[in-house]
Amino acid sequence: MHEPAAVDPPRARYGRIRDDCGVRIIAGTHRGRRISAPRGTSTRPTSGRARESAFNILGPVDGAAVADLFAGSGALGLEALSRGAASCLFVESDRDACRTIAENLDKLRFDTRVRVLCDDVLRVLEREHERFDLVLCDPPYDYARHDRLAPALARVVAPGGVIVWESAARDDPPDVPGTERRTSRRYGSARLTVFDA
Repeated sequence: MHEPAAVDPPRARYGRIRDDCGVRIIAGTHRGRRISAPRGTSTRPTSGRARESAFNILGPVDGAAVADLFAGSGALGLEALSRGAASCLFVESDRDACRTIAENLDKLRFDTRVRVLCDDVLRVLEREHERFDLVLCDPPYDYARHDRLAPALARVVAPGGVIVWESAARDDPPDVPGTERRTSRRYGSARLTVFDA
């Protein structure tokens, strides 16, 4: 059986991590702290405006169990932790991005339960037993498996939980079974769609 690779906090600087990306935590205990992003174009950190808008829509996340899927730099999950979330599962398939998430966690030193899984999101969701109060989903804009992703999200969101799905502004993500679409708003090149379980 395939097991995901857990990523330990890095002990040395990785050559493909970019510190000058301008991504900062917006609010909470780590407000203003800069986080790193992987070099290159394979990951696309959610803009500060879109992150701030998402959490304004969500309201308080104190004590929430969070999943940050297609996590990239981990910006969304790190923002949730800074705002009081109790735990976060980061899932990302790109190894450089996983190292970046681990470096960011090591730098910020959250006193919470975190897991970083370097694996395919659908594969993780198929075997994940935990249910999450907040699921942050930011697949690549050209992601081709939305038909499988929507029901997988439905399986891991807790009753009364929320899914925030980021897509390209021109795209409308599919409905997630068992949820209601609360809102869908454009922020520059991105669209945030919120589903209530």
